[in-house]
Amino acid sequence: MESDSETHSGEDTTPDDWMELADDSPDASPAASPAASPANSPAVAQKPSEKKDFKLSLITWNVEGINREKRPERSRGLVKYLNLYKPDVVFLQELIPPYVQFLKKRFVSYLMIEGGEKGYFTGMLLKKSRVKFVESEIVPYPTTQMNRNLLVTQVIVNGQKLCLMTSHFESFKANSKERMNQLHVVKRWFKRAPDDVTVVFGGDTNLRDAEVPKVGLPATVCDVWERLGKQEHCRYTWDTTTNTNQNISTTARFRFDRIYLRPAIKRGVPHLAPDHMALVGLEKLDCGRYTSDHWGIYCTFSAE
Repeated sequence: MESDSETHSGEDTTPDDWMELADDSPDASPAASPAASPANSPAVAQKPSEKKDFKLSLITWNVEGINREKRPERSRGLVKYLNLYKPDVVFLQELIPPYVQFLKKRFVSYLMIEGGEKGYFTGMLLKKSRVKFVESEIVPYPTTQMNRNLLVTQVIVNGQKLCLMTSHFESFKANSKERMNQLHVVKRWFKRAPDDVTVVFGGDTNLRDAEVPKVGLPATVCDVWERLGKQEHCRYTWDTTTNTNQNISTTARFRFDRIYLRPAIKRGVPHLAPDHMALVGLEKLDCGRYTSDHWGIYCTFSAE
């Protein structure tokens, strides 16, 4: 979550009974009203493709795990969406330890990679049938005041080497300098990756548009949303005009959640490019809350 009036008063990082309640019961499904129907949502009108030539499908989502409000129901909502889209890779932010244990139980066909152990942190889910895990590491941000870091995982998909990265950059408008410092760290990882490796970064960056050009991304790196034509219905991933989870009276719309891609540039190696993006989590659950105060991003990539 993020705003100048952001509060973490709901934070709870100790295991409790909510995980036992978070099963796959139907009451976690999106509300059935016509306005909330996925078929009427422009961001999810395209169902996950059954095409077999996709190199990679991915979801990145800040799941608001630190907020207690309707957390069992919201966690079931996450399960519903992941089961619908069945992505190869899932980047998650604002996980807490019991949320991780819940996901491990529900998704045994995925490998969970954790970006921390205490407080709230990031993580990845890797589909075992598609993604071969090689190694991972947690890269600290030297000057963070919020215990943020960069989770880096090396994998192989269809014989192709990938470097997957996720992070939750420093929150609040006042922390612009630290956010840009963290983007600099991500930039270095893009630049240091070997030519035969495809690099994908996704996460809750909290970035304001004016901050990115001050850091500058390598010419080989693209912002996936921009590459796909800056579709308006995918622009705002934190939007209080629609999402009421935070009960914030002021209107705020930001593209906090972003995906960056650096395709492998070595000759003879498949050149990956994005071909579809949609926001997920736009449907209010029966409990009256959304799965998170952020929309998730679903994205697919294929070889050009």
